[in-house]
Amino acid sequence: MKEDFFRPAVLSLFEEKLCLSKDEDRKIENLIMNTKVVFVSGGVISGIGKGIATSSIALLLKSRGFNVTAMKADPYLNVDAGTLNPIEHGEVFVLDDGMECDQDLGNYERFLNQNLNSSNYMTTGQIFKTIIEKERALEYEGKTVEFFQDPPREIIDRVERCAKKNKADIIVFEIGGTVGEYQNLLFLEANRLLKLQNPSDAVHVHLTYLPIPSSIGEMKSKPAQMSIQQLASSGIPADFVLARSTVAVDAKRKEKIAIAVGLHPEDIISAPDVENVYQVPLNFENQGLSSKILDKLELKPKASDLSKWKVMVNDALIAKKTAKIAMVGKYFTTGDFTLSDAYLSVIESIKHAAAANGFKPKISWIDSTQIETEGVKVLAGFDGIVVPGGFGSRAVEGIITAIKFARESNLPYFGLCYGMQLAAVEFARNVLRLTDANTTEINPSSKHPIIDVMADQKDKISGKDLGGTMRLGSWDFKARKGTIIEKAYKSVHGSERHRHRYEFNNAYREKFEKEGMIIAATTRDNKLVESLEIGDHPFFLGVQFHPELKSRPLNPHPLYMAFLQAIAKVKNKGKKKK
Repeated sequence: MKEDFFRPAVLSLFEEKLCLSKDEDRKIENLIMNTKVVFVSGGVISGIGKGIATSSIALLLKSRGFNVTAMKADPYLNVDAGTLNPIEHGEVFVLDDGMECDQDLGNYERFLNQNLNSSNYMTTGQIFKTIIEKERALEYEGKTVEFFQDPPREIIDRVERCAKKNKADIIVFEIGGTVGEYQNLLFLEANRLLKLQNPSDAVHVHLTYLPIPSSIGEMKSKPAQMSIQQLASSGIPADFVLARSTVAVDAKRKEKIAIAVGLHPEDIISAPDVENVYQVPLNFENQGLSSKILDKLELKPKASDLSKWKVMVNDALIAKKTAKIAMVGKYFTTGDFTLSDAYLSVIESIKHAAAANGFKPKISWIDSTQIETEGVKVLAGFDGIVVPGGFGSRAVEGIITAIKFARESNLPYFGLCYGMQLAAVEFARNVLRLTDANTTEINPSSKHPIIDVMADQKDKISGKDLGGTMRLGSWDFKARKGTIIEKAYKSVHGSERHRHRYEFNNAYREKFEKEGMIIAATTRDNKLVESLEIGDHPFFLGVQFHPELKSRPLNPHPLYMAFLQAIAKVKNKGKKKK
């Protein structure tokens, strides 16, 4: 009677899916045999550096000769990070394939010195979305879809796909959130299941925090002990503990933690504050972390090669010259605090190029509202100005005032995405005398829409189809010979990552060029403007893309290098005049 309920075609579909399900089981077994996974979790408080710890572990294992990739699992229900407020969540990082993801993917790319893709990132929202879509397509063969069974299986399946796509021997998998929250339990369960199948295929590293209360003046290990025990209550004993604190954790605290949670003291790795985040992997390696992890994974250790990394870190630490750079933007303040995470990749890119040029950058966060109220006097004394990306109309006039100041005072200026668009608006207003010039993002009825929404984006905006629908990911460009961009890349061709809806209005190209603003680069088909620059200026460059997304400490981005070199040139000229 039950068979009569279903049509034969549906029965056939179920039978096919049942075979696929068995194949998927075999795939999971293959994953356990062929790919090792290092899970990284955090405890006590958020923001203690899981992303840097994950990146550091990935770098160390890569330095031992293995093919390594890193994954991030964010526990929120958003499908991606693209619709999240940067003040609350931090920078939205964009990959080559257009995936909008957590800023930790930027850390992974910078430390590993390799490009990642959408398989390296997942959210709870993605997991649930996929499961519901599978259920609607009868891919569960009529079985009940279980909350605490099917999501972990989907997570494991994604780990497998990531391993295959990136040809990885080892995946370092960061579990977002803090142990003890229910949001990340599904990812912890996936960890438990993999560890259960074969203990030598999965290792768990737990980053915890040891506070030093000012009223006591002594480092306290109890919160760390409790977080490790919370992890164990999920069925996952920690293999290694990274003991995070403002200073190095001493032997006494290591012993206390070890006794309380059943670990050897040598498996407690001290993770103190450092001057430069790129020191972190060196600190871990000095304590033998990579050898210990490889031993647990039953992988034969290979010789470590961190020579280039050590040189880069040393160059950053010993730099004597200073470059004072004003970062003028809108996403810096939250209450009484400054949130630099909104522009993390820009900051790191400046550091990469500065170290390579013998500079120690001094970056000051200038909220554009301050310029609107106090004027350009707040920009006095800086060696260069950067205007990073952003959205919306708040405090835009303060940014435009800063750009005008940089242009007229011959101060090196670097505009990124929104920074290029507003540089175009400023030039149109104050050089072309088009006083009503604006971007239609701010004034849709402007008589001179210098920046306008892309034609294919208008329907998406009107229909509120906003998530993941901007111009995203890598786009090829061609540069004009003799421009800043061509000289920096040493080529007329390149490829950079984008994240925006609005473009330079081609109707104004001729007027801009006539008055000295050069269309320095366009898309390969010449339809979209990718870069604007002023030729008779020490450095005035705006780019529609985000070069910071491809900068690496071992390979600083050529445009950031050009910006720092221009600053050095201006500073040297100033010294000669004196």
